[in-house]
Amino acid sequence: MPPITIYTTPICPYCIAAKKLLNEKELNYNEIDVSGNADLRAEMSKKAEGQTSVPQIWVGDIHIGGCDDLYALERNGKFDQLLKN
Repeated sequence: MPPITIYTTPICPYCIAAKKLLNEKELNYNEIDVSGNADLRAEMSKKAEGQTSVPQIWVGDIHIGGCDDLYALERNGKFDQLLKN
């Protein structure tokens, strides 16, 4: 399974919801807290093609997007397909 990376902040409800789904699926992920760290937020934004909102989620090298994007992939059964690659 490819590694999962999620850029978050502690008080973001969308970050909490995204992590809830990952935890329910018992998936390991690397969480990077960008709160108060302009360098990490800039790194995230560059990798996410200018997106500055959190969460930003990757499966391997594939940028999923945010929480709504993650849940849409899950509803369509495409998230599990990404995890198999």
